[in-house]
Amino acid sequence: MKPIDNSQLLAQMRAMAISAGIPPVEPQANIVSGNVQPGGFSNLLVRAIDNVNATQKHSAMLSKSIETGDGGASLVQAMIASQKASISFQAVMQVRNKVASAYKDIMSMPL
Repeated sequence: MKPIDNSQLLAQMRAMAISAGIPPVEPQANIVSGNVQPGGFSNLLVRAIDNVNATQKHSAMLSKSIETGDGGASLVQAMIASQKASISFQAVMQVRNKVASAYKDIMSMPL
């Protein structure tokens, strides 16, 4: 099995964040000293959740437009928005699961 190159992984994550509309964030938190500044991991998570929420609201608006026949949105646009909302929600849930798993692993480590 080939070892994972962290720099490649980080570059891929940054590219995905940019394509998802999340501006890149450079690490600004120093956990050892407790100096956590805006733009850290928690801020990134909040922005990601806000983006997912906006995507879901947009999808719901397009779906409602299709259901009521108001026009202004095609069925294709509504379906694409629905799939984007579903995928973004699944991605956030996977991140949440990984963070919860990492927290559990860290808490079970012996000192």
